[in-house]
Formats: sequence, structure tokens, C-alpha cells
Amino acid sequence: MEHFAVWVAAFLTLGIVSFLYKDNPWYKLSEAIFVGISAGYWFVVLFWDNIYGKFWNGIFPEELIDSAGNVVTREPDYWLLVGAVLGTLMLLRLIPKIGWISRWPLAFIIGCTSGLYLINYFSSNMMRQVEATIMPLVGHWVLDPATSQNAFSAFSGADIFSNLVLVIGTFTGLVYFYFSKEHRGAFGGTAKVGIFFIMITFGASFGYTVMSRMSLLIGRADFLLFDWLGLVR
Repeated sequence: MEHFAVWVAAFLTLGIVSFLYKDNPWYKLSEAIFVGISAGYWFVVLFWDNIYGKFWNGIFPEELIDSAGNVVTREPDYWLLVGAVLGTLMLLRLIPKIGWISRWPLAFIIGCTSGLYLINYFSSNMMRQVEATIMPLVGHWVLDPATSQNAFSAFSGADIFSNLVLVIGTFTGLVYFYFSKEHRGAFGGTAKVGIFFIMITFGASFGYTVMSRMSLLIGRADFLLFDWLGLVR
């Protein structure tokens, strides 16, 4: 049975890779199997995690036994009914005549999600980046526990260089996006330095994405050579 599973996995892997040559029935079959299995898998996971694990157990909580052997009962969370109603209304999109009702829960979800993500990203991304640009440049004062007095602790050369790059890159990048003044002279030169930092950032981000995809490719090649063909041991 294990060998059969390996051959099926190899068949589907080669079917997906065959798209590099051209679109073909082998690729379409592999793609349909992958999409179908993924949809079925996530349907089961979401059912047990959300519908049963959160909604059903939240409305009709089960009795639990703690480490001391006492029975612990939880109060039902009837606020979950609001989410159940909104989820049911979204399914009305499948009925053309009343499908417009599904826009109400969709608008509610998008609005709440946007507000939640706005606060999270404001604190995690924006404020963290602002904090990183106002850190001490060459060192900072620390409390010496032996003398209970503040002592200046200097950064290493590598840390100072990193701080300078961060400050210069942030400042010049902001100058580039300042469009109320024509980019000429010293201002234009500063903006060009900002473009340099921005292109490095985009390149590093793109390279990270490519490397993550390459890791998937290496994993599939490793499977084909080691597990399937046994050419490399």
C-alpha cells in the first residue's frame, strides 16, 4: 500500500510539472484532483473546528472534568448565534431571487475585519517601524546593577552601521514619496538614493518569495529522486 501511495504521488507530481511544457489533460486531471481533495479537506476541518468546535460546543457546552475530578460546567455563549445567522444569510447567495440579502453579512464581515486589521497592522507594522527608526544610533544608557547608576553602553561597529543604513534608507525613501516638490538638485539626489533603497527592498522581498517556491520544488525533486526512483540514497 505504501508503494502504491508513492506511485500515485509521483504521478500527480509529474502531472503538475508537465504544465511547464504545455497545458495537457494529464495536468488538468492532477489539478482537478488537487483542488477537489483540498476543498474536501478544508470542508471537514472547518466543520469540526468552527461549526462543531466553536458554535455547537459554545451553544451547548459539554461538561468537563478538571484535574481534581470536579465537574466543570460552562455557560452557553449565545453571541455565537449572531455569527450563525450571518453565515446562514451568506448562503442565500445561492438563491438568485433573494441573493441580495447576502450583501448584508458580507458588508458586516468586511467592515469588522477591516477595522480589526487596521488596529493590528497599525500597532505591529507602522508603530514597530517608527520605533525602529528612533532607536539610539551609537549606544544607549543602561542601569548598572552593581553601582545602581546609569552607564553608557556603546553599540558595536556592525550595529552602528545597521542603524545608519536604516535611518538613511527611511529618510531618503520618505523623500522620494514627497511629490509636492520637484525632484531636482540635492532634493532629487536624495530621492534617487531613496529609489536605490526601495529597489533593494523589493528585490529582497521578491528573492524571499522565489526562495520559498524553490524550497517546494526542491522538496518535490527530493521525493522523486529519493522516495520514488531511489536513485539517490
